[in-house]
Amino acid sequence: MMEQQPRRKSWVVGPMIALALLCGVVIGKGWERTGHASETYEELKTFSEVLNQVQKHYVEETKPKDLIQGAIRGMLGTLDPHSAYMTPEMYKEMQVETRGEFGGVGIQIGVKDNRLSVIAPIEGTPAYRAGIKAGDFITKVNEDPTKDLSLMDAVTKMRGPKGSKVNLTIQRDGAPEPLVFTLVRDTIKIESVKAKMIDNLGYVRLTQFQEATGRDLSKAIKQFRDQKAQGTILDLRNNPGGLLTAAVDVSEQFLPSGKLVVYTKSREGKKDEWFAKAKDQLEDLPVIVLVNEGSASASEIVAGALQDWGRAVVVGTTSFGKGSVQTILALGDGSGLRLTTAKYYTPKGRSIQSTGITPDIVVKLPTTSPAKALDGKPNEKEGEGKAGKPPVGKDASPHDGKSPDEAGSKNGTPPPALPEVGGEPSLEQDVQLQKAVELLKSWKIFKELKVS
Repeated sequence: MMEQQPRRKSWVVGPMIALALLCGVVIGKGWERTGHASETYEELKTFSEVLNQVQKHYVEETKPKDLIQGAIRGMLGTLDPHSAYMTPEMYKEMQVETRGEFGGVGIQIGVKDNRLSVIAPIEGTPAYRAGIKAGDFITKVNEDPTKDLSLMDAVTKMRGPKGSKVNLTIQRDGAPEPLVFTLVRDTIKIESVKAKMIDNLGYVRLTQFQEATGRDLSKAIKQFRDQKAQGTILDLRNNPGGLLTAAVDVSEQFLPSGKLVVYTKSREGKKDEWFAKAKDQLEDLPVIVLVNEGSASASEIVAGALQDWGRAVVVGTTSFGKGSVQTILALGDGSGLRLTTAKYYTPKGRSIQSTGITPDIVVKLPTTSPAKALDGKPNEKEGEGKAGKPPVGKDASPHDGKSPDEAGSKNGTPPPALPEVGGEPSLEQDVQLQKAVELLKSWKIFKELKVS
């Protein structure tokens, strides 16, 4: 998901809200300006009464902290799937995650069609090796149904000590019955930039957008130039996004200084703009950007910016359509909020929300991979996955309706697994990569044509 860096501007707000909930409300001038002071006071008064009644009469003794944290989670849960409350422990984990290392199974999750879904598995992780795919729906974590779980709660349940196990029940479109994957948690170290040469062309794959992604990409591009690359392929497929600042850092590697990369609009219409500051390192070379249904958020910012400025040809299938920005707000007790604060737009004013980035050249991967090892099925021989029984009760049937922040999937069909061998792109099997190479080679041929 798209996030702005943690900031502490609201450290005073947290204690003020807590004080209001526990001790009654003092409505100041700032609240009065909203025009909802009276309504807010009455609702908080009701909340205070409920809290008091629960503490007095509930069958078991309760802790005010647990009740209030539960209320905060419920409040944010009414907003959208991406807004959430983080306990101090969860907030610390989030900070570690953006630096590229954390404990868990290695999947980015979101909410699609009101169901917990996999945006993309992270390369080289337990989930990736087991065959979990972008577009899969997670119906259970161990024996706990995911229907009413917030994203943060789901993440917490999937994380745990290295070496411990967690069972994920997966509903996959086209599969006759749910799949149960038994994953062994591991320390997730994310290498966000992977680069190599393919037929005199620079190929770089970004798996996520982290603090160091722009810097690492710059090093890869320098190596391409040293090796006399004739063009560059930027692979953003199955990249679920990350930091907004990292998206800008990546985009400016391909754009002239001063070019608009992205802008956001808040509820009040406040507009914030991000411009390229570095020099285009490949200004004389063509660029192809690969995207698919697993490309979301920061990936769409980069693809949209390069497409709008005519700097790259976008190849693949329509991206996910995640066009909202989450800001991380630190609270006074060490906890934090992940709050949707704006929607972002490409330089030409296109909103990506729900629509995604449409490629200049549409190339679809085959629905089934030629290699059995790449078909995304659980590896039963290694005991990492097995077919399970269909879930019963309320989780058995799909949930209708689309979440406003996760309606990017057109039909819920997961993108095919990327054709790879040993974790490397397979030019022989990957038709999208083949098209990118073909286009760049054609560009070189046409450039060298001379009229006699």
